[in-house]
Amino acid sequence: MSLDQVTLAIDDRAQIALSVIIGFAMFSVALGLTAEDFRRVAKRPGLVIYGVLLQIVGLQVLTFGLSFVLAPMPSLALGMMIVAACPGGNLSNLLTMAARGEAALSVSLTAITSLLAAITTPLGIVFWTSIHPATAELIDEIGFDRQQFLLQAVLVLGVPLLIGLLVRARFTALAIKLHRGCYRSSLAALSLFIIGAIVAHYDHLGLFLREVMPLVIVHNACALLFGYCGAWAVRARPAARRAFTFEIGIQNSGLGLVLILGHFPGLGGAALTTAGWGVWHLISGALLAWYWSRRPPAE
Repeated sequence: MSLDQVTLAIDDRAQIALSVIIGFAMFSVALGLTAEDFRRVAKRPGLVIYGVLLQIVGLQVLTFGLSFVLAPMPSLALGMMIVAACPGGNLSNLLTMAARGEAALSVSLTAITSLLAAITTPLGIVFWTSIHPATAELIDEIGFDRQQFLLQAVLVLGVPLLIGLLVRARFTALAIKLHRGCYRSSLAALSLFIIGAIVAHYDHLGLFLREVMPLVIVHNACALLFGYCGAWAVRARPAARRAFTFEIGIQNSGLGLVLILGHFPGLGGAALTTAGWGVWHLISGALLAWYWSRRPPAE
């Protein structure tokens, strides 16, 4: 059986639950954003804006090109593009600190891309999947409504984000108390969906290991290298290069998986691609952070 034929169906109640999980995740992200995160941007606006563009535009362009070079099945290409459209996450900040990278830069990049994700993620998904011949045909076959997806995704991602920002601004002490618990809960829920997607397709484990994981490994390696080379190209300091590497190479694939399950029903190949990324970037990121932790960046 081809992975394009693997299906994963969920009912209406499960889709509502997925929307709640997405909203809760965005709310928890907003609770953790501070004014200091954005003050740092004013100190180094050029480098931060450049990093944001690499994340939001550059990675998606790279992924679009890779989808032609690697020529995966349409559902896998769709999964790649959805992963690339997602923002980074706090994991990139932790890995940057462990790797002796520039943590403040990493936090600022994550803050901005997370704030913009309510708009850039759904727009990126619709744009890139619509101009790729194979994925455009695939989403047309399943009756994917682009306008409805954009509206729903912006609302589900944006409204909780705005509420979280308001809570942080008006009730700072409460937000600080809530943030850790909310973030951990949303991370646990997203992790369970990643594990669940893999377990649900246990019968296709051979296909997953043979067709999905090599693709995920190559895609992730290219993303990490792209982040490093992007920083090197503008002569960023070695510590900043490490921050760029993790910011571009570590994606919130859990968010991507939830979007697939909620809006691309039946596309098991796309779901397994995002789930595979969610597992692999933990491994690749930890290994790279360990390697760099033993080698202080040159000044």
